[in-house]
Amino acid sequence: MKAIQTVGVAGAGAMGRGIAQIAAQAGLRVKLFDTNPAALNSARDTLTNTWTMLATKGKMTAEQAHEALGRLYLIDEIKDLSDCDLIIEAIIERLEIKQPFFKELESVVSAECILVSNTSSLSITSIAAVCAHPERVAGFHFFNPVPLMKVVEVIDGLRTDPAVGDALMALTVRMGHTPVRAKDMPGFIVNHAGRGMNTEGLRVVQENVTDFSTVDGIMREQAGFKMGPFELMDLTGLDVSHAVMESIYHQFYEEPRFKPSPIGTVRVAGGLYGRKSQGGFYAYVEGQKQPVIEAPAPALNGPAKVWVSPAHHLGHARAVELLKRLGAQVQGGHAPDVDSLIVVTPFGEDVSTAVSKQKLDPARTVGLDTLHDFEHSRRRTLMVSPATHPEYQHKAHAIFGGDSVRVSIVRDSAGFVAQRIVAMIVNVACDIAQQNIATPEDIDRAVNLGLGYPKGPLGLGDALGAENILDILRNMQSVTGDPRYRPSLWLQRRVQLGMSLLSA
Repeated sequence: MKAIQTVGVAGAGAMGRGIAQIAAQAGLRVKLFDTNPAALNSARDTLTNTWTMLATKGKMTAEQAHEALGRLYLIDEIKDLSDCDLIIEAIIERLEIKQPFFKELESVVSAECILVSNTSSLSITSIAAVCAHPERVAGFHFFNPVPLMKVVEVIDGLRTDPAVGDALMALTVRMGHTPVRAKDMPGFIVNHAGRGMNTEGLRVVQENVTDFSTVDGIMREQAGFKMGPFELMDLTGLDVSHAVMESIYHQFYEEPRFKPSPIGTVRVAGGLYGRKSQGGFYAYVEGQKQPVIEAPAPALNGPAKVWVSPAHHLGHARAVELLKRLGAQVQGGHAPDVDSLIVVTPFGEDVSTAVSKQKLDPARTVGLDTLHDFEHSRRRTLMVSPATHPEYQHKAHAIFGGDSVRVSIVRDSAGFVAQRIVAMIVNVACDIAQQNIATPEDIDRAVNLGLGYPKGPLGLGDALGAENILDILRNMQSVTGDPRYRPSLWLQRRVQLGMSLLSA
């Protein structure tokens, strides 16, 4: 296959500019095409300023900045793309516009020219269907902002020549980014894998388990994510996020795992998109998210006498260790005293189910989420049932917040908050692997770089214990009867065989 030296970028918007920037910096000759001269002039000014700033900050030399600008050519006629070795389309995300554009490109370029789309949601096979040579058409999905988001998805359509994908993988490395390879399936890797966080976060709030900010706080400070789902949707814009949720749900023929929430529908209808609309799940003043004030843990009145249910071995051990560290009086034995606070540590169940199964006093029982190691968490989550007495809720809050670590109290929920969201993240990634959309390594690499999770989802499942994730999912499915929680066969089989989730 011919070496790629001249790259055409169609579309001078934010994505096109970003792609043009890193291509020019990699020594490629870049033709930035747009039918709007104002967009081209704006792109040139933006890139000139960017390279000047990078040189000022020492990220590149003044000579390198000058050379990069010299490799950038602005064109407003499609015929001027005729000498390109590769054309990257980054125009409006509508199939009925992309298809005729690709057909027109074929009439202009040479037979050896590779044609790729930066689409994030449309089928590469569908785009290529109108082309005389679909074997040279592929997906080349960059993320915004392109210079900072270091992952690129290379997507093979059903008729794409594998050599085309190989050339794009090598070119990605040349441009200083990390390539991952995917089959042509809805959402590819990153947008597909991202369904676990956002859809389940919305489901938690829809069930009145807790509020938006508490979900985010738990995911940040207990589960170790940079942002919770509602902060993330406010950042990307709910108008965009909700549309992706609906698109992937329908493209997978109403797969329950991806079911969107009517919360998103209502808020989009009301124009509450997030930062861009100065109002979303959070309030914003001059683009800055306004803090949500949390009340501190109450003072403890009386002795801190606690009995921890031994029904879950790992949860019992972690809870007892934490309580001893907090100075609580931990009662032993197989049954609680008549005045003890009762703590259950279910995986995937709610307090009501634990109380019923274990025949405990519902008024004195609270749940404690023990999936994540308390040593590294900056937040703990307690769960109460409709029957938990306020006195014992107050006591539990005081005890578990006794060292100033934040405590969130949520209503009954199969899987607390962190358990159910993390389990869904892992399970969706397992199903991507099961469908052979991408290799396990590429799934983790793409999600880690594209979504900024603390680990790739398969590695995260291994770290937390794949058997724990499987228990959580099975119990959530049992409690709720909802097929969205059915475990992936990839997860189930690797737990049965004692294998890593990253094992192919």
